[in-house]
Amino acid sequence: MTTAPATLPDARVTRVDAADVRLRGVGRSFGSHEVLAPLDVSITAGSTVALLGASGSGKSTLLRLVAGLDTPTSGTVEVGGERVAGVHPRTAVVFQEPRLLPWRDLAGNVAFGLPRGTDRAAGRAEVLRWLDVVGLADFAGHRPRRVSGGMAQRAALARALVRRPGVLLLDEPFAALDALTRLRMQDLLDEVQRETGATVLLVTHDVDEALHLADRVLVLGTGERAVDRAGATVVRDLAVPAPRPRDRGDAATAELRVELLDLLGVPRAA
Repeated sequence: MTTAPATLPDARVTRVDAADVRLRGVGRSFGSHEVLAPLDVSITAGSTVALLGASGSGKSTLLRLVAGLDTPTSGTVEVGGERVAGVHPRTAVVFQEPRLLPWRDLAGNVAFGLPRGTDRAAGRAEVLRWLDVVGLADFAGHRPRRVSGGMAQRAALARALVRRPGVLLLDEPFAALDALTRLRMQDLLDEVQRETGATVLLVTHDVDEALHLADRVLVLGTGERAVDRAGATVVRDLAVPAPRPRDRGDAATAELRVELLDLLGVPRAA
């Protein structure tokens, strides 16, 4: 199995212009069904924030609102002080599925993320640089059907990063991967974020993933525990105290893990 590199290639990753994110009274309803009750969230530029909550608690909806892929029923979303109205040029999204174009090779799929007007030669260099960063330099000419699921998801991550986004939005990007590949992808994302300084908003159902990657964890729900499914808001905003990069067995996050599992309604072992 081909895996992501343990460390990033030297002098390959440069800092980006990270943007803050602000949601002011943002709510979203679909007809009479309220998915998100009006909520206020501020995310500091350059930080990593994880969204946890039960299925149907509005995590992906909130992410789509920040990306400009959906419009709030109430309130405003701002990225870098600018109101979001349509897909924002300073954001990039990685979904749970790679969503690669099957008729393009990996380099062509990554190139699809380049900003409009990018010079051809410069764009090609950027594509190859990011394929190198995610460990796919030797697979640039492969079509998606010829690579593993983990490799396809790394290509999707490179496609987002080639935009040099100030805000990287991730909707359970590692959920479909095997356990070992998932851990390696988490480490790759953590290192890329620390090197580029991008703001990251990560939707996940995995408490351990949130504690490994995030500076803050926002739990969405409607009551004291995040198990209800309508009109969700932020029921808990928790800072993760341990500095990154983190050891997955760090005792500093153990109590926080128990608290998060309790909020999510996961029963403790007897």
